[in-house]
Amino acid sequence: MESGINEQQHHQYQYPNWQYAPGPDLQPEPEFEPEPEPVSPGYVVPEVPVSAWSVDTRRSTWISRGVLLCVLLVQAALSLRLQGRAFVDEALYIASGHYEIGRLLNGTPPPTDFSGYFSGHPMLYPVLAAAVDSVGGLAAVRLVSLVFTLSTTVMLYGLTSRLFNQRAGLAAAALFSVLESTVFLGNFATFDALALFLLACASWVIVRTGRSHPALVLLAVPAAALAPAVKYAAALYLPSLVVLAVLSAYPYRGARAVARGLLLGVGIALVLGSVAYLSGALGGIGFTTTGRAHGTDSALSVFRLSAEWGGVMLLVAVGGAIDYIRRARMGEMPWALGNTPGRVRRTALGLLMCGTALLAPAYQAHLHDDISLFKHVGFGLFFAAPMAGLGINRLMGAHFRYPQLGIMVWVAALVTGMAQTQSLYDPPDSARMVATMRQVIAKTGNGKYLAEEFEIPAYYLRDVTSWKQWQSTTDIDYTDKHGKRHSGTDGFKTAVREGHFDAIVLRGGVTPDADTAITTALRGNAKYRLLAVLPSTDDYGSTTYRIWVKR
Repeated sequence: MESGINEQQHHQYQYPNWQYAPGPDLQPEPEFEPEPEPVSPGYVVPEVPVSAWSVDTRRSTWISRGVLLCVLLVQAALSLRLQGRAFVDEALYIASGHYEIGRLLNGTPPPTDFSGYFSGHPMLYPVLAAAVDSVGGLAAVRLVSLVFTLSTTVMLYGLTSRLFNQRAGLAAAALFSVLESTVFLGNFATFDALALFLLACASWVIVRTGRSHPALVLLAVPAAALAPAVKYAAALYLPSLVVLAVLSAYPYRGARAVARGLLLGVGIALVLGSVAYLSGALGGIGFTTTGRAHGTDSALSVFRLSAEWGGVMLLVAVGGAIDYIRRARMGEMPWALGNTPGRVRRTALGLLMCGTALLAPAYQAHLHDDISLFKHVGFGLFFAAPMAGLGINRLMGAHFRYPQLGIMVWVAALVTGMAQTQSLYDPPDSARMVATMRQVIAKTGNGKYLAEEFEIPAYYLRDVTSWKQWQSTTDIDYTDKHGKRHSGTDGFKTAVREGHFDAIVLRGGVTPDADTAITTALRGNAKYRLLAVLPSTDDYGSTTYRIWVKR
C-alpha cells in the first residue's frame, strides 16, 4: 500500500478488537432477547377423586342435579302407576290415627290398645296419616309416602357423592329408585316410607359432618332415634349408623373417629331411653319385632325371596366393594395414589354397606317368616346402594368408556322392579263390598259385623260405624247364651249359630280355618241368608266377597 501500512495493519486499525472482527469466514454473533416471564397456564388438572376418574365441578354439579331430577321423575311415575283401594295395613293405621286424634282433641279413649300390636308407635305415623286423610283421603296419604321415598333417594345421592363422587351418587340413586321396595313404598300408606326417610336423613348428616367437629354428629340423633319409634324394626340399622359415623370420619381424624361413633351411640340411646320411659310399656315391640312368633317358612325360601327382590343391587354392590378394596382409584392412573383411604378402612366400609343389606333377610330367616320381607329388604339395600353406585361407576370406566354396561344393569333392575311391584301391589277390590255394606248398615243401625280383614270396611265406613262394631276373623272370645266362653273356631261357630252378628263378610285366603268354621255354621242356618257374591282380586289371587245378612 502507498501509505506504507500493510493490509494486516490496516485491518487491525479499522478493527482494534481484531479477534472479534469479521473476517472473510466470520459472521457477527447474533443478539439474544431475554426469556419472557412464565405465563400462568390456562387450565390446571384438578385433583382426581379417590374412587374414580371424574371431577366434580360447578358445571358437573348442575348437570348431576338435572340427571337426578330425571331419576326422581322416573321413580315418581313408577310409584304413581300403582293404583287400587286400601290395603288392610293402610286401613288399619289410618283408622287408628283418627281414633288417636280423637283422644288428643277430645280425650275419647281409643276403642282398643293399638300400641299392643302395632309395629310402630301409634301416636306418630298413624296420627300424621289420619290428619292428611282428613284433608285429601287415601290418595293424599300415599302422596306423602311418595315424598318420603323421593327424599330418601335425594339423601342417598348426597351421601354417596360425599363418600365417593357425583357419578357414583347418580348411579346409586338411579338403581335404588327402581327397586321393588322403593317403588312399592312410594305409594303405600304405612310406617315404612317415613322410617326409611329418617334413616336416610341420619345417614346423610353423619356423612356430611364427617370432616367437621365431632360434636356435629349429634345433629343425626333426632332422625336416628325417631326412626325406630316410627317403626320398631328400624332399630336393626342403628348399629350400622354408629359404625358409619366412625368410618366416614376416619380418613380425617384417624383413631379419634371412634369417639364420634360413641358420641352418636350414646346420644341415640339417651333419646330412645327417655322416649321409652315417658311412653310406658309398648306391647307391640315384642309382638311384632323382638318377640315375634316364629313362622313356618324355611330359611332358604326367605333368602331366595330376598335375592329376587334385591339380588341385582346387592350383586353390583359386592362387586363395587371388592374393586374398591383392591383399588382406591380406577386403574388408568395407578401411580397417582395421593391421599386415598387405607385398605383396612375401605374393607370395613365395604363390609358395613353390603353386610347391612343382609340384616333383614337374616333376621327373618331366623324367624322362618317372610311377612313384609318385600318391604324390609329395601332398608338394607339403602345402605348397600352407595357401593352399588360405585360398582356401576367402575363398571362403566373412566370417561364413560363402557356406558352400555351401566345401562344394562339399570335396565335389568328397572324391568325386574316393575314386574315385581305390578305383582305385589294388588289390594283387594273392596269398592262394591263397601257400598253393599253401607246399605246393610243403613238398615241394621247399631249392629255387629263379622268381617275378614274388617279393617278395610271399618276404615271406609267409620262415618256410620264404630271400631267396636266390627269383629275380626283372626280370633274371637265369645260367651254364649248360657254363659259359657268359647274361643277360636269353636267361638265362631257358636256365635254364628246363635245369630250374634247382623252381617258376615268373608273373602277367603286370609283366615282359612275361621272361614271353614263360619261357612259350616252358616250352612242350613235359618238365621242368615246370602245377600251378595262380589268377585274381587288381590295378592291372594281371584277371590269373592260373600255377604250374609241376618233374616
